[in-house]
Amino acid sequence: MNIAAILVVDGGSLLDEAQVARAIDDGAAAVPRLRERLRSAPFLCGRPYWSPDDDYDIARHLGFSRVDSEDALWQLAGDLVCRRLPRDRPLWGAHWVTGLPADRAALVLVAHHVLADGIGGLAVLAAITDATSGLTRPHPLPTSTTHSRRALAAEAWRSRLAAVASVPSLVARARSARAGMRDLGLRGTRPRLCPSTSFNQPTGPHRRLSLVEVPADTVIRAAHGRGVTVNDIVLTAVAEAMGATLADRDEHVDSLVLSVPYSARSSAQATALGNETGVVPFRIPLDVDVHARLEAVARLSRDQRSRPRAASAAPLGVAFRGLAGLGALQWFVNHQRLVNSFVTNVRGPATPWQFCGCTVSRLVPIAVTPGNVAVTFDVLSYAGTLGITVVTDPEVVPDDTLLIAHLREGLAALVE
Repeated sequence: MNIAAILVVDGGSLLDEAQVARAIDDGAAAVPRLRERLRSAPFLCGRPYWSPDDDYDIARHLGFSRVDSEDALWQLAGDLVCRRLPRDRPLWGAHWVTGLPADRAALVLVAHHVLADGIGGLAVLAAITDATSGLTRPHPLPTSTTHSRRALAAEAWRSRLAAVASVPSLVARARSARAGMRDLGLRGTRPRLCPSTSFNQPTGPHRRLSLVEVPADTVIRAAHGRGVTVNDIVLTAVAEAMGATLADRDEHVDSLVLSVPYSARSSAQATALGNETGVVPFRIPLDVDVHARLEAVARLSRDQRSRPRAASAAPLGVAFRGLAGLGALQWFVNHQRLVNSFVTNVRGPATPWQFCGCTVSRLVPIAVTPGNVAVTFDVLSYAGTLGITVVTDPEVVPDDTLLIAHLREGLAALVE
C-alpha cells in the first residue's frame, strides 16, 4: 500500500549529499505529518492516531544510490516502493539517486497510502521541492503529547456520540452511502463480475515500471476536438492496450472493468493531507471500434460527473473494515472479480518545479496495488507532458513490451 514519485533533477548529480539532505529536511518540516508516527490505540480507545516522533531524524528516512541508466532508476524505484516502511517512525522514505546521463539525478520519495492520497501527495512533493517560495521555511518540530488510555477512550466515545446525535450528519451519510452504492453499480442490481484474464492473478512482492509519455497539449486538443476529456482518451487507450495484449495471448473478452479513483477535493495543503478518494468501476466494451469505445467511455464519465464525488469511499470503507475484521481482506483482494485494472489520473503543475535551484524535468508517479491486479496505470500531467507509468508484476507479466507498444498505438490512434 505504498505510493511513490520519481523527480528527475537536471544537474542534480552536481549537488552534494549534505545539501540534498538539508533541502529534504527543510521541506519535510513544512509537512507536519512527515514527522509524526501512526500509533495504535488500546482496545476500545478508538482508531489509530498520529503522534509526534520524538526520534525524528532525516538520516532515518534518506538513502543514497548510484545508477548508470534510466532503466536502472526505474528498477530501483520499483524495488523501493515495494519495501515495507518501518512502523517505528513516520511512514515515508526518500532516496537520492545519482549517475544518470547528463549529470541528472533523481529523488525517489515513497510514502504509505495512509499518509496521503494522490492530491495530498502532490502537496508533499511541492513542499519538498522549492516550489513554494525559493526554499521552504522550516517549521518547529511538533510538540510531543502524552496520550493516556483514559484520554484516548474519552475522545473516541465523544466522537462516536457526536456522530450518532447529529441527525443532519446521519442523513448526509445515508445519502452519501446510497450515491456510493450507485457508483459501484450495486444499487438495485446484482453485481456483475469482470472478465477473468491472465492479468488477474495473485501478485507477488515485486513490480516493474515502464513509462509512456506524450505531449499534453496534443492530447488536450484531441480531447476538445472530440468533445471528451483527457481522462476519457487515457481510459480508452488503456482498455485498447489491455484488450490487444490479451488477444495476442489468445484471450478474447468483450469488455474490461477499469477502476478509476475520484477525489473529493481538487487540491490539498501540506498541513492537511489524508485520503478523500472514492472509486468508480468503468466497464469498457472491447467488441466495438476504438471510436465507439471512446464514446462509450465519455458517456460513462459524463454520467459520473453528475454525481457526488468520491461517494463510494463510505461503503468501501465499511466493506474493507468488515473483511479485515474477519481476517478475509487478503483473500478477497487476491480473488476479487470486480475490476481488471486501476487507472489513476492526477493533474500536476503546468510549470516545472525546482529542487536546490535545479529544474525538476520529470515527475513520475507510482502506485502499488496489492491483490490479483498485475497491471495498473498511473497518469500524471507535468510541465507540458502527459506521463503514464505502467506498473506490472514481472511474475504475472514476464514481458510488458507488447502492452507498452499497444498503449502507444492506442494513444496515437485517438489523438491523430
